[in-house]
Amino acid sequence: MVTLKDIARECNVSFSTVSKALKGSNEISADTIAIIQNKAAEMGYHPNIAARTLRTNRTYDIGVIFEDKTGSGFQHQYFAKIISGLQEIIQNNSYDLTFTGPAVNQPYDYYKHIIGRNFDGVVILSADFNRPDLTEVIKSGIPTVALDYVYDKNHISVISDNKQGMSELMEYIISMGHTKIAMIHGEDTGVTKERKEIFIETAAKHGIKIPKEYFVEALYHDPFTSAEGTSYLLSLPEPPTCICFPDDYSALGGIREINSRNLTPGKDISIAGYDGIMLTSMMLPPLTTYEQDGEMIGRCLAESLINQIEGKYSKPEEFKPKLISGRLLKGGTIANISK
Repeated sequence: MVTLKDIARECNVSFSTVSKALKGSNEISADTIAIIQNKAAEMGYHPNIAARTLRTNRTYDIGVIFEDKTGSGFQHQYFAKIISGLQEIIQNNSYDLTFTGPAVNQPYDYYKHIIGRNFDGVVILSADFNRPDLTEVIKSGIPTVALDYVYDKNHISVISDNKQGMSELMEYIISMGHTKIAMIHGEDTGVTKERKEIFIETAAKHGIKIPKEYFVEALYHDPFTSAEGTSYLLSLPEPPTCICFPDDYSALGGIREINSRNLTPGKDISIAGYDGIMLTSMMLPPLTTYEQDGEMIGRCLAESLINQIEGKYSKPEEFKPKLISGRLLKGGTIANISK
């Protein structure tokens, strides 16, 4: 069996240099890392996980909590991007990912399961953050990082900049002459509340008051409830000229409802999504949306968690929420009615 000492001897470097190179450490040069990793692959090196676990008292296993109400799983392109970025950093640092969570309508205790699996850390992507068993995980001292939810100043969060995203989207819609703007929003979460607040604030800044009937609740990543919401909005005595959807995939349900009424998005009714998935960028015209940087979010989640596990965070500012920006994609589904 090939060992680190064998690789060190072949590369004429120290044992510790080989160890750092195989972890992708930034303490040594990229050229040295490439030479050592290539030599390790050429020699058929495989890490001895059991020995490493005994030596470091770690399992090198990270739990991922991902609850999915719509049953779409990793078909959700936004979360697929996040997981891709997460996996890249986790694997480069020689950790493994294990997804954990309840089966549909089955009792489940996150704390008992996570303690039983002895995870080195936990990434919380999507869940009821107020669950007692999840709160127990947070209080336990296990390193954690949460997506789009801030627990307290001692636990790290990675936040997609919803304030910037919704603000840029609304500013663009309003610049195109729209004042009758409706919002089909997702279920009651912190993300939903923030987006709705910015939606209202940006409209108010331009002297636009949004009537309560222009707000409709649906489910994230669910075209069916968004189609129902679209039908309701288009049937109002004074329908909106523009509808914002909770995410791009949900917008597809709205588009189907619009088409069923012989209307054309971007011409007869304007629409906007949120996420920036590839599917809606291929439409004609492409969907106007705000693209969240899923891969950067995933990488930041992984780096933040590994730094906690390996004791690299000690200063209070290192535990502050990390804000990740995206970009506005103008597409072609917002008609200019200011002319």
